[in-house]
Amino acid sequence: MGQTFASLKYFNYRIWFSAALVANIGTWMQRVAQDWLVLNHLSDNSGSAVGIVTGLQFLPVLFLSTYAGVIADRVDRRKLLMITQGLMGVLALALGLMTLTGVVQLWHVYVFAFVLGCVAAFDNPARQVFVSQMVPSDKLANAVGLNSASFNAARLVGPGLAGLLIAWVGTGWAFMINGVSFAATIAAMAFMRIAELHTFDKQPREKGQILEGMRYVKNRSDIIVIMIVVCVVSTFGLNFQLTSALMATTVFGKGAGEYGMLGSILAIGSLTGALMAARRRRPRVRLVVMAAFGFGIFAGLLAIMPSYELYALMSIPVGFCSLTLMTAANAAIQTSVEPGMRGRVMALYLIVFTGATPIGSPLVGWIGEHFGARWSIGIGSITALVVAGWAAVWTRRHWNYSVTYDLWHRPRITIAYESDDAGELRATTTVEDGEELTVRQREEVAATLKVAELQKSKQAS
Repeated sequence: MGQTFASLKYFNYRIWFSAALVANIGTWMQRVAQDWLVLNHLSDNSGSAVGIVTGLQFLPVLFLSTYAGVIADRVDRRKLLMITQGLMGVLALALGLMTLTGVVQLWHVYVFAFVLGCVAAFDNPARQVFVSQMVPSDKLANAVGLNSASFNAARLVGPGLAGLLIAWVGTGWAFMINGVSFAATIAAMAFMRIAELHTFDKQPREKGQILEGMRYVKNRSDIIVIMIVVCVVSTFGLNFQLTSALMATTVFGKGAGEYGMLGSILAIGSLTGALMAARRRRPRVRLVVMAAFGFGIFAGLLAIMPSYELYALMSIPVGFCSLTLMTAANAAIQTSVEPGMRGRVMALYLIVFTGATPIGSPLVGWIGEHFGARWSIGIGSITALVVAGWAAVWTRRHWNYSVTYDLWHRPRITIAYESDDAGELRATTTVEDGEELTVRQREEVAATLKVAELQKSKQAS
């Protein structure tokens, strides 16, 4: 296997990847069908209603994810995922039956979205960290990138297929297909080679485990910066189903098929970003900030595109930057935290990533409804540029580093860090291909230099 697909040589990850691709296609079909059902059949093109549905689906993340992270560190994650995936399938089938029989109402969709969010709050942390049990630690960043590739490869197919199904037979069958697709992931986990899964030290039931996770994050400024950037961009910028639905219907006057195609075209950029992410060995904070800045630029251009065709074309770089941001943030956190803390830290990360949606989606929907669909995208562009600028300034000021570039000779980049604890001692690292030391690595260098300085002082005395 090449470097990009290195994790696929492991049996457990290979069947997980294949099953997830099937399930992800169903998930994207349901997302498009749900928004279309609300926008065109259960309301009068109400962006606010779509925003409320999306918000309700992610609202439980705010209240349940911290506890769900503790559960993910305590129990058998494979068995937990089999339960949550099964429940998601049942919910999708139930909503599909109600839609096909014509009894579904807007408040029904609200309820289903909230219940699905409750299940997802427990599914998400376990699913994120379960990857670390299927591949060795040095392949974790690659596996995270391939997970994103699977999700966005499905995005190439799912929205377009949903649009065709909606036009041919209505929205109900999209929900039904999604419900059946969850059987793929359940079957994959049932057939895994248990002996080949990497074990982790399950955490005992103790008081204060949630606070312990919060204190861990509080002492990691790199994780905090990543979370702030992701939170802002996710809140105001990553609302593609909502903004694309508004643009397709109210600006370009298109139908379900063209709306579904926008999601698939966006996934071209996202899939490219995911495959490139799979090749990175150590994504860092700097890549997250750069991706947020790129997202802000291209989202601003997306908002002013004059035609459907140009809007669809500009969706490609927007998808690339957004996926690079999400994958870099996920991998940077997972590869730098202790295994026993991974579930709790990822749960906190998912709170700021998906938990921001209950706030952002209704707000963005309201902006689109009252100021126009273009401003629902423009607000994401502006806020992404602001938070990327803040992160660049803050890290430069507080992490005491200097960067020297040399385009003609190797190493291309030299990054020098200065630690207050080490006095005037400087830790310098040469970096190939833009790799960067983590905060923890810099702290270890500073501590080593301090010990060496103390030993030198003792020898001198």
